[in-house]
Amino acid sequence: MAELFSNVTNITWQQAVMCLIGGLLIYLAIKKGMEPTLLLPLGFGAILVNLPLSGAVGEDGVLTVLFNAGVANELFPHLLFVGIGAMIDFEPLLTNPKLMIFGAAAQFGIFFTLSMAALFGFDLKDAASIGIIGAADGPTSIFVANYLNSKYLGAIMVAAYSYMALVPLVQPPVIRLLTTKNERRIRMRYQQHSISKTTKILFPIVITVITGLVSPHSVALVGFLMFGNLIRECGVLDSLSETAQKVLSNLVTLFLGITIAARMKAEDFLRPETLLILGLGLVAFIFDTAGGVLFAKLINLFLPKDKKINPMIGAAGISAFPMSARVVHKMGLQEDPENFLLMQSIGVNVSGQIASVIAGGLILNLIG
Repeated sequence: MAELFSNVTNITWQQAVMCLIGGLLIYLAIKKGMEPTLLLPLGFGAILVNLPLSGAVGEDGVLTVLFNAGVANELFPHLLFVGIGAMIDFEPLLTNPKLMIFGAAAQFGIFFTLSMAALFGFDLKDAASIGIIGAADGPTSIFVANYLNSKYLGAIMVAAYSYMALVPLVQPPVIRLLTTKNERRIRMRYQQHSISKTTKILFPIVITVITGLVSPHSVALVGFLMFGNLIRECGVLDSLSETAQKVLSNLVTLFLGITIAARMKAEDFLRPETLLILGLGLVAFIFDTAGGVLFAKLINLFLPKDKKINPMIGAAGISAFPMSARVVHKMGLQEDPENFLLMQSIGVNVSGQIASVIAGGLILNLIG
């Protein structure tokens, strides 16, 4: 009893705050249904590592072992990309390849945030690692921050995955601020084209080769993403494709979420630099969204009335797949119950998945 009382009284206010943050993440995951595979393990892990004398962390703690085995050596991000690739259907993008430009435009937040972080006094490698939060892609954020040996890896990982899960809260206000009701009600006709199986098989191979030539540092991540997609499209590995989509991606996401929480210890997390990184991460997501929307509005200036683009689909160019596409589709239905933007949004969203990894590789080419 005395030991129990001692443990209770040893909880610092910082640890209590982190436990409350963990509880909030669990609440959002369960009660609000906001990306529970991300927020639930992240929230539970935040509580786990902030209990007094927690045996989960430390040199031999299980979360430390998991971190070294799966995150520090980038194993988890690469395995997760195999699962993501197996889930992605590139047909909407192949049907309308022009959608790729929106994926590129929505990476603006990366470079804007990099500049902001440098202005706030972070050295260039840390600023680049913080900017890549704007990739809206947890594995890419881990990969870049690890490669650049950023001392803020924990905060960067937490920010990247937290904001990915909070896309349904972050994006709608930005989209509404930058668009009119009439713009949000623009209908876009989706014309289904037959995409041959050969094209679907060649696409991941060609993208991997092009990426390897243009952005060598990102070829591993793009390669694993495209390998997962090749498993999906080849037609002879259906059971492996299903395993990659469900078992592999879910299992790695769960382990990754709770492992990231190993870097949410109060003494490391509740610091001015960490809070600033979280703020800059939010800036990155906002400017990613704004970049995609404003680029679509710019294109509309040169298009005839019957060819206008619904600018909301530009917001789906961030790499948060498929959350961002769902947000845009849902907002379209709210404005007009017969305005179906899902296929266009998915096409833009998957292009953003590719563009974000390439952007990360370009940053490594310039700074690494």
